[in-house]
Amino acid sequence: MRNVLVINANPKPTSLCQSMANHYAQSAAQHHNVKQLDISQMEFAINLQHGYDHALELEPDLVKFQQLIEWSEHVVIISPVWWGTVPAKFKGIIDRTFLPNFAFKYVEGKSIPKKLLKGRTSELIITLDSPPFWYKYIKGNAIYKQLKHSILDFAGFNNRKTTYFGPVISSSHQQREKWLNVVSKLASQSR
Repeated sequence: MRNVLVINANPKPTSLCQSMANHYAQSAAQHHNVKQLDISQMEFAINLQHGYDHALELEPDLVKFQQLIEWSEHVVIISPVWWGTVPAKFKGIIDRTFLPNFAFKYVEGKSIPKKLLKGRTSELIITLDSPPFWYKYIKGNAIYKQLKHSILDFAGFNNRKTTYFGPVISSSHQQREKWLNVVSKLASQSR
């Protein structure tokens, strides 16, 4: 039994990502300790306006986010593709919380920081309005590169799986129901 954090990275209060997060969490809860986080419910300033030069006090929702990351052993990020990558609000959460001495630590004399969130795994579930093969192989798969390589791996996560669903914009109700069933199966397989 693992601690699983399911993050709905879509800032809209109702969305396919929300439904997928609910299905994943319900299915995973049969075998794991599960907590779910919906960024639409979070209030915080998304801009890291001084970079790392001046510490900006974390709002309560961001403190809770960090606590949930520390609690987790497996993190599931369910995100839409907006302008090629993650929504700005989700990127803002990463900018504000994956800070030095939380997600990574600079080590004197070393060019690569120490990964402070090592030992955790992740899973990405991506929705998009274009066909997945077109996005991945023609457009360059920016969301995967950003999340897996630039954020998760940098902090120490081992991404185990990435699943794409699309095109959402032209999908039928029946197609979405099939996708929700696939998400439930993904959750039941994450042991």
